[in-house]
Amino acid sequence: MPEISRFYGIVIAMFGDGHNPPHFHVRYGSYKASISIDKGIVTGQLPRNVLNKVFAWLDAHHDELMDNWNRLLKGEVPLSIEPLK
Repeated sequence: MPEISRFYGIVIAMFGDGHNPPHFHVRYGSYKASISIDKGIVTGQLPRNVLNKVFAWLDAHHDELMDNWNRLLKGEVPLSIEPLK
């Protein structure tokens, strides 16, 4: 699973598995979740403070995430995205 960003111990990854909706994966310690890019629907569990950081990052990088999703659908490698600061 290609890692596209890392901040505050949070690892963000995307892979082209071809199933909708467009989403990314989050790992934080033993926690794992999948988050849809457009609606922010969370599957899995993350601590609340981590989830707040991930949503702030998602808001700042929505267009880049969608670009990466489209790259993956074409069989291309996703690009790195700047971490949350």
